Amino acid sequence: PTVSAVDLTVKTEKPTTYEEICRKMKEAASGPLNGILEYTEDEVVSADFIHCPASSIFDAGSGMGLNETFFKLVSWYDNEWGYSNRCVDLLKKVSAHL
Repeated sequence: PTVSAVDLTVKTEKPTTYEEICRKMKEAASGPLNGILEYTEDEVVSADFIHCPASSIFDAGSGMGLNETFFKLVSWYDNEWGYSNRCVDLLKKVSAHL
């Protein structure tokens, strides 16, 4: 199995909400990080992300706000597949400049 999860505890400088963090992650996944970051609100397990080409899949349903500046965030990734896809992205960029 190559799918793992990151369980990240974050302390923000400014007060915010978990819902706001989720909103920003969703915006990033459909905007500037499209294809690199994905966003899910589904109930998921590691097997759901085997061969997922994204480097990270933000799991909105698994994180939580502990207070207004302290949050637990969860993101999944297929280490081998996601990394390989980023290598392909890099090769495409490099070859475009040859």
